[in-house]
Amino acid sequence: MIDTHSHIYDEAYREDFDEMISRARESGVERLVMPGIDSSCHNAMVACADALPYFAYPAIGLHPTEIRENWREELQFVYDHFDDRPWVAIGEIGMDLYWSKEYLQEQIEVFCAQLTLAAEKDLPVIIHAREATEEIFECLRRVAKPLRGSFHAFTGSYETYRRIKAAGDFYVGIGGVVTFKNAHIAQAVERIPLEDILLETDAPYLTPVPYRGKRNESAYVRLVAEKIAAIKGVAFEVVDRVTTENAADLFRFFKK
Repeated sequence: MIDTHSHIYDEAYREDFDEMISRARESGVERLVMPGIDSSCHNAMVACADALPYFAYPAIGLHPTEIRENWREELQFVYDHFDDRPWVAIGEIGMDLYWSKEYLQEQIEVFCAQLTLAAEKDLPVIIHAREATEEIFECLRRVAKPLRGSFHAFTGSYETYRRIKAAGDFYVGIGGVVTFKNAHIAQAVERIPLEDILLETDAPYLTPVPYRGKRNESAYVRLVAEKIAAIKGVAFEVVDRVTTENAADLFRFFKK
């Protein structure tokens, strides 16, 4: 399996980092993608990548909830460090109007700038979208360049999935929410082709059942895969194989 969204560099793992990584490997995780957030976590993320070659792959980007007064400096940080190493994606980028709309216009400008960078550098994007669906699609239209990537933590409808596919070469990232009781995303997952699905955890957040409410970790991506298999009525091995192929194709692990 490939966990396509895991913040293993988070301080939540400071006390048991090695054990957490061991549990992930034992669970069947062979690779994981670490999305960037902002300059404050950059060094920790890079250190994880260096400590775990061919296992933990870093991305670079400015997260929408980190766009504040210093957004220009933070965006410049992405440009300044872009050539430091072969990033697997631009992300985590996008828009989030759940917490605040104070920096709405700045979020739009930063998102469009990073989409443009990804298109120019032929890198996938990892898109964070929370209560900003129409704004996200407007930015995708505004950039108007071929884009590929993942809609992280997708919990939308099948109709929204269809809009995503029409907007570019996108996958949807399915995580722990699919295991929650009465989660609407299960209905969409039933209809979304497995060939368009990526596995993810968003660790240490969005912990799947039966560990909901506790710290998430990449080992639990197996629970997500098992739930998807149950929803679709296929073997776990099928979900494992197809989603791994999807992630390998998107992030081009075997071409680097």
